[in-house]
Amino acid sequence: MSGTRAFEELQRALEAVLRVGSDAASESDGSAVKLDLHRSRRTGVPEVVFAQSKLPVETLTSLLKLADANGRAIASRCPKSTLDYLQQQVVEPYDIDIHERARVAVVRKNDAQPWPTGARIGVISAGSSDAPIADEAALMALEMGCEVKRIYDVGVAGLHRLVQPLSNLLNADSGVDVLIVAAGMDGALPSVIAGLVDVPLIGLPVSTGYGYGGDGIGALMSMLQSCAPGLAVVNIDNGIGAGAIAGLIANRAAALRDY
Repeated sequence: MSGTRAFEELQRALEAVLRVGSDAASESDGSAVKLDLHRSRRTGVPEVVFAQSKLPVETLTSLLKLADANGRAIASRCPKSTLDYLQQQVVEPYDIDIHERARVAVVRKNDAQPWPTGARIGVISAGSSDAPIADEAALMALEMGCEVKRIYDVGVAGLHRLVQPLSNLLNADSGVDVLIVAAGMDGALPSVIAGLVDVPLIGLPVSTGYGYGGDGIGALMSMLQSCAPGLAVVNIDNGIGAGAIAGLIANRAAALRDY
């Protein structure tokens, strides 16, 4: 591609972004929360309401506005009080799915469902204690239209548990496009799997364990220092980030399969 053509395409893309931004700005109600209503259309990744530091009513208002614009909306890191509040307050034409272990809420308007892309993602957790963050990643990928297969509690303390489930995930006919591997403690499982598979792998360090490893730093350092190529790493407990990256990779792979 010539330099002139590349510049023209970049200019068109920027103009499109500015148009979307203008539309979003015109829908602002002047509140402290400024929602990116068209993030999914622009980037392929939906706007996520981070509920941890918000009042329950702020989370509710944000979810309903996003559901009005897109049919669905997701909130992460919801305190128990917020989940209870949402369950009580969300009424027709909206509905809500509460995922208590992952601390995630998904609001649907008129039972809107994610558009299936044909993308396939595998989510693996080393221990059952890592499951809440693994769930968060899986739910994010589901919102991006991906099919998600989950394998939990197959860490290096009993590595024999991994062999058959991993083989099933990599089946030649229906194998996954990308893997997310969540691990706390020593965070070793992503490195082990990265040395065995031929698909992109996202390491998700989890803040489970004892002492130095209990806040996820041990797992993060292990993954960053991995000698197995093909492993990318997100921040500690960043299930949303892992799910988003996996969704983008898998959706691109699925789109190419259609050609």
